[in-house]
Amino acid sequence: MKSWPGSWVRGPGTWVLGPGSWVLLLSALGRWTEDAEARDFTAKDIVHLHPSTTPHPGSFKCFTCREARDNYECNRWAPDLFCPQGGMGLSIFDTCLITEELAYGCTGIQTAIEANSLGQMPVIIAGTDEQKRKYLGRMVEEPLMCAYCVTEPGAGSDVAGLKTKAVKVGDEYVVNGQKMWITNGGKANWYFLLARTNPDPKCPTGKAFTGFIVDADTPGIQVGRKEMNMGQRCSDTRGILFEDVRIPKENVLLGEGAGFKIAMGAFDKTRPPVAAGATGLAQRALDEATRYALERKTFGKVIAEHQAVSFLLAEMAMKVELARLAYQRSAWETDQGRRNTYYASIAKAFAGDIANQVASDAVQVFGGNGFNSEYPVEKLMRDAKIYQIYEGTAQIQRLIVAREHLGRYMK
Repeated sequence: MKSWPGSWVRGPGTWVLGPGSWVLLLSALGRWTEDAEARDFTAKDIVHLHPSTTPHPGSFKCFTCREARDNYECNRWAPDLFCPQGGMGLSIFDTCLITEELAYGCTGIQTAIEANSLGQMPVIIAGTDEQKRKYLGRMVEEPLMCAYCVTEPGAGSDVAGLKTKAVKVGDEYVVNGQKMWITNGGKANWYFLLARTNPDPKCPTGKAFTGFIVDADTPGIQVGRKEMNMGQRCSDTRGILFEDVRIPKENVLLGEGAGFKIAMGAFDKTRPPVAAGATGLAQRALDEATRYALERKTFGKVIAEHQAVSFLLAEMAMKVELARLAYQRSAWETDQGRRNTYYASIAKAFAGDIANQVASDAVQVFGGNGFNSEYPVEKLMRDAKIYQIYEGTAQIQRLIVAREHLGRYMK
C-alpha cells in the first residue's frame, strides 16, 4: 500500500480555526501514537482484503473484535471507556482519529466497532457505578459487543412513534415489541433498549420512554436474520423481537421516563466519530482516485494532467479537508465538556454528504472500471450512503442545526 500523503501524516502542531479563534492543541506524541497504531492495523489487516474474494461482491469475511483487541495489547476495542472500567479513557477526539483510520480500510468494520461505542454510551453517561462495573467492565475483560436498540420497523427518526412497550410488574419490567436495523444485533452480549413506559399518547416524548440494559440471552429475545444491505456488509444488522422479556428494575438507566434524554444525549458523543468514519471513507476514495489518475493514460498522457480531472480531484481534496475539520471541531467541543448538539450535527451531516460526493466522484475518475467490483471505488460508493441515514438522517441533522442556530439568536 502506498504511504499516506505528507499532509495526512499527523504530528505536533497548533491549529487556530474559525470564528472566535478557537484553538485546538494536539498532544502530539500520545495521539499520534494511537493514530499510527490504528493506521498500521488498517493497512495490515483491512485494506488488503478485496471484495472479489468473497461469495457476495463487496462483502468481507466476518471481522471479529478479537483481532482489533489483540492488535492493541490493551483494550482499544472500547477506547472511550473510562479507566475505572479498565478502558483507555481516551477523549472523543482521540476516538475520532482512530475511527477515521479504521474507516479508511473498511467502513463496515469501522461501523461494527463504532456501534459498540453507541451501545455503551448510554451506560457511560447515565449508568450507576454498579451498572458500569457490570456491563462496561465485561467489555474490557473479553472482546464482547453490545448494541443500541432504538429504531423500529415503523419508527426511526420519529422516536415518538416507537411502539415497544415496557410494563412494570413488581420489581421487573415486561417488554414487548420489535426493533429493526440494529447494528451488532446478532453479536451483542447486551443491549441498550428504549421502550415506552407511559401509555398515555399525550405524554411528552421526553418523559414517555425509559432506557434499559438488557442481557442478550434473556428469555423472550429473538434475533432475526443478518440483513444483506447495499453496503457496509461486514456490519451485522438485524431485527430483534422482544416477547414478554423480563428486565429487573436494577437495569433501568437514571429512572423511569429518562430514556429519551439518555438516547439523544449519547448522539452528541457518537456523531463526531460517525463523521470521522465518513471522512476516512472520503480520504480513501480520494487516494484511490488520485493513484488511478496518475496511472491511467488517455490521449497520450495520464488523466491527472487533464484539467477536468485535476479540478475534480482538487474539489474532492477540499471537501475531505473540510469534513475532517468539522468532525475535529465537534469532537473538541465535546471534550471541553460543552453541549455539542450543534457541532455534532453539522459534522455528521456535512461529512456524510462529503463521503457520498467524493465516493461518487472517485467512480467518475475511474470511468467504466469504477462501475466494476474488481476496483475498490464501487464498494466505497455503496458504503458511503448509510452515513446519510444512520444515527440521524441528513435531513434530521439539518432540522437540529436550524433549531440550534435560530435558538442562539432568539435568546
